Amino acid sequence: MRLLLAILLPLGAQDAKPDPAAPAEFKVRLETTKGDLVVRVVRDWAPKGADRFHALVKAGAYDDTRFYRVLPKFIAQWGYSGDPKVTAKWRETPIKDDPVKKKNVRGTLSFAKGGPDSRTLNVFINLKDNSSLDKDGFAPFAEVVEGLEFADQLHSGYGNRPQQPKIIEQGNAYLDKEFKDLDRLKSAKILE
Repeated sequence: MRLLLAILLPLGAQDAKPDPAAPAEFKVRLETTKGDLVVRVVRDWAPKGADRFHALVKAGAYDDTRFYRVLPKFIAQWGYSGDPKVTAKWRETPIKDDPVKKKNVRGTLSFAKGGPDSRTLNVFINLKDNSSLDKDGFAPFAEVVEGLEFADQLHSGYGNRPQQPKIIEQGNAYLDKEFKDLDRLKSAKILE
């Protein structure tokens, strides 16, 4: 299953400047086409992951994205921007791995990765207890505190068919043409 979470690695990305430190704890509202989810981020669980997530949300990188990989009773994944230029910018600056302090249990969020120190934009929600991912270095940084039932309802009919190279290259233009039923993440906003 770990291969299902792999992302394509950027070529030539090296020691990027770290993202600014996020607050110790903060909440994010994910407005989806199925309903709103509220996520509580705990920086202590995975500081680099929390910092990157905070930076992505503040930059609007997740607004109008697609849940392009939903595997029932496993994960719901999103992350590539609808605009390929935005995706390219964030893929140039992967973040180093965090040690796994929190288990990948149902409702937690982790960054997808394709090897050591390769996390960029892609995040997944664990739709079941996926503690087996802990040993592979998937470090949860947040948990859904409201609306997890909406994650369970995300369209899962396409499985692994959306091709990541095409999403990276064409963004929403590819997904909207080839996979019209994908659910959307309309916006991600930090709650005050």
